[in-house]
Amino acid sequence: MSFNQSRDSIVQQFNENANLYDSQRSKLIPCFDDFYSIPISIMNTHSQAPTVLDIGSGTGLFSSFILQKYPEANLTLIDISEKMIDIAKKRFSHLSNINYIIDDYTSYEFNHTFDIIVSSLSIHHLPDKEKKNLYQRTYSILNNGGLFLNADQVLGNTPFLEKLYKNDWKHKVENSGLSQEEIDSAYERTKLDKLSTLDDQLNWLTKSGYKDVDCVYKYFNFVVLYGRKT
Repeated sequence: MSFNQSRDSIVQQFNENANLYDSQRSKLIPCFDDFYSIPISIMNTHSQAPTVLDIGSGTGLFSSFILQKYPEANLTLIDISEKMIDIAKKRFSHLSNINYIIDDYTSYEFNHTFDIIVSSLSIHHLPDKEKKNLYQRTYSILNNGGLFLNADQVLGNTPFLEKLYKNDWKHKVENSGLSQEEIDSAYERTKLDKLSTLDDQLNWLTKSGYKDVDCVYKYFNFVVLYGRKT
């Protein structure tokens, strides 16, 4: 499947699941609380109104946590799923400091830079080459002193570890209280994944120019990656 075909499949899958996405996420991410609270806790900036870009923003869940810490932040949410953005617009309908873009973040040309760039459970859908290119692009549109935080999934370093991760996740999902239809849909979406190893991604971030690159949190294949532009 080509990258364009894969992108179209992603749009279709996430449009179809948009309405249930948030309610399912805490059950599909066994480490949900840490997965979102840790990047927020280390998201430090001198401005009380930082400019923030959320790439692959989906329904705006990650952005909603950012706004709890920085209620005056100016956020830009970009996603290729119109249905997901529609839900984000409803979530933030009372706010005027949110900008929405329905487009492919791997090719969209941003006309300004940001203090913070974040992503959650999106970049793992990209092939390795696109991940590398994206990390370079995020670095280029980040202000000096800016932060990049990616809460995502990675591939196990060995086939044994990858199988260990998947089996653990499936066991927890199947005992999460989700219906069989919801579980089957989640499994179907994993077919769109193009996971890369943690080591590769840390290396790509470093080669893109990021400093103090680290995996600040890891739970099986769920990770939070950190880098800053100095």
